[in-house]
Amino acid sequence: MTAPVIHAWAAPACGAPLEAWAFEPGPLGPCEVEIAVEHCGICHSDLSVLHDDWGNAVFPCVPGHEVVGRVVSGGSLVNDLAPGQRVAVGWTAGSCDRCRCCIGGDQHLCSQAQPTIVGHHGGFAERVRADRTWVFPLPDGLDPAAAAPLLCGGITVFSPLLEYASPAMRVGVVGIGGLGHMALKFAAAFGCEVTAFTSTPAKAEEAGAFGASRVVSSRDAGAMRAIAGSLDLVIYTLNVSIDWAALMATLAPRGRLHIVGAVLDPVPLNLMPMLVQAQQVSASPTGSPAAIATMLDFAARHRIAPQVERFPMSRANEALEHLAAGRARYRVVLDADFPASQ
Repeated sequence: MTAPVIHAWAAPACGAPLEAWAFEPGPLGPCEVEIAVEHCGICHSDLSVLHDDWGNAVFPCVPGHEVVGRVVSGGSLVNDLAPGQRVAVGWTAGSCDRCRCCIGGDQHLCSQAQPTIVGHHGGFAERVRADRTWVFPLPDGLDPAAAAPLLCGGITVFSPLLEYASPAMRVGVVGIGGLGHMALKFAAAFGCEVTAFTSTPAKAEEAGAFGASRVVSSRDAGAMRAIAGSLDLVIYTLNVSIDWAALMATLAPRGRLHIVGAVLDPVPLNLMPMLVQAQQVSASPTGSPAAIATMLDFAARHRIAPQVERFPMSRANEALEHLAAGRARYRVVLDADFPASQ
């Protein structure tokens, strides 16, 4: 049975702290699934939307787009999910399913895609809704709380590996944070030789534990020059700029720099070295439904999970501050703790 009222934590205005809030979700659409939230990861994208960094936020805003929970009910056209089944939802809650992108399997690139937290109420709530296309059964081998960040951070770094990597490739990962530590784990499981770039020497030992066979200081010009021309694929996970020329110089012929961090500043590129070495620069958002399902199976098979810190959802403001201050190691997950009487 769908809920007549859903209790949530919402920001009433740009930059405002979250407050207890309730809303009426309305009738469940024929292709929608209503999910009782158990866990919800916090992503830097939540912070960006709450502060309207991208200019598309809608308030009141219920953040949260890394959701794990159990099916409550499905619309009239949903017949393959059972009540009580554990499922997950990520950045996208819906797509048109008719355009060329959707028909071609790139639903995440649909011009009418519905972000879970922009003009839609997200997972800092008792319940969340999403179109069936974007609701994923959670494999039994995954811990529900630890799996939540896979639905955005995980797929963001898994998608370029799925598209561009192969066993024995030499892969670099820039930034050993929420995205980067998952990229290291996935790349190592792909069978790649993995180089971690970090500006924080204290993270070197952890990077090795996550799967890096080599750690390079991105601030050490000599260390960067020493690996020039050695990497086939570099995945850039930061949302700030770097010495782009030095990073591009680490690419081998036909190498690729792939950016998944939301860098708002222009990225300067020197075309001639790229042209001579047939190198490429690309970027991507999260991933298609097929890629997400593949990632979940891959993570279960290889026992890959993010390193998480957990807070009760009632302390969501504290958890957001923890993430914004850069103290998270390495993803933050909220456990739903709404009163049973609600």
